Amino acid sequence: MKNNDGEQRSSRFSKKKVLLTIALSVVVVAAGGGIYLLKASDDPSFCNACHIMEPYYESWKDSNLLANKHAEEDVECHDCHEPSLSTQVEEGVKYVTGNYQDPLEKREFSKDFCLECHDDFESIKAATDFEEGNPHDSHNDDQECNLCHNMHQESQVTCAECHYFSWIDELDDSWAKESE
Repeated sequence: MKNNDGEQRSSRFSKKKVLLTIALSVVVVAAGGGIYLLKASDDPSFCNACHIMEPYYESWKDSNLLANKHAEEDVECHDCHEPSLSTQVEEGVKYVTGNYQDPLEKREFSKDFCLECHDDFESIKAATDFEEGNPHDSHNDDQECNLCHNMHQESQVTCAECHYFSWIDELDDSWAKESE
């Protein structure tokens, strides 16, 4: 009888050992996969894996829009879009379950956010002083950059809603020439 008890304990110990090994293996694989996905998500082409992201990726990769101008300066998606791990998981679940908005809601960044990279606003104002009107030195006080500048769509000359300046005609084709 002692033999059977010893065999049962040994058998239970072996089962626990096997289950513990399996559980540990699952944790290691999940953690490794998570780390891989986190690292892979730093590459802008990863964003293109979801079809709803295609227009945003294409505007970054190859367009006349502001997103591409940033790409030419080696600015990548996560330099502006800094999602936390929980946000990435939440967005992944929404995509897989089909519970997402298409097109995505436009994100608006504050002027302070833009000035983290474009840190010399006085030189921006000086560079856009066109004598007849400076869009960066507006009579409307402290405007947000995204009032005019759009990354993944045509930018809008908001002052053209009320004013006409000849420099508007000189803007490249990343700008809508007429107010919408």
